[in-house]
Amino acid sequence: MSRPIPLQSPPSDRSAVDAKLWTNVIAEVPLFAGLNRRHIRKVADTGRIARFHHGTAIVRAGEPGDAFYVIIDGEVSIRRRGLTALSLGPQGFFGEMALLDGGARSATVTANGPVVCLAITRTRFLKLLRDEPTIAIALLQEVAQRLRTLQQSAL
Repeated sequence: MSRPIPLQSPPSDRSAVDAKLWTNVIAEVPLFAGLNRRHIRKVADTGRIARFHHGTAIVRAGEPGDAFYVIIDGEVSIRRRGLTALSLGPQGFFGEMALLDGGARSATVTANGPVVCLAITRTRFLKLLRDEPTIAIALLQEVAQRLRTLQQSAL
């Protein structure tokens, strides 16, 4: 299956306004809740803008996960087998498990109209974790807390 092609590549020298926006968007993602502002900025700096046309499948269920997406503008539909479709808009995110394990996608995500995302590839993210182990520790703590919460709610 073919991978979605962003509508345009970002310039290599982003403006300070874009960098601040991306940092603010990443700061709202629960996975990164335990990070300080400097580390959030480093995570945001690993991302690139990806633009998708209406109807484009951004990710497909069953395909290997290689990126995480935070919606900056537009709306997407998330479809998982046997479950009702969900819609996400700005500051919504998907593909977070792909950053950590690179496993198969659990859902198909399709653009509802034009969509602009901040995309963080697994390769770039893993390099960041090797360079900044404090970020890895904070993520492990957040994932562990989520697992505890799920286990307690299942009791």
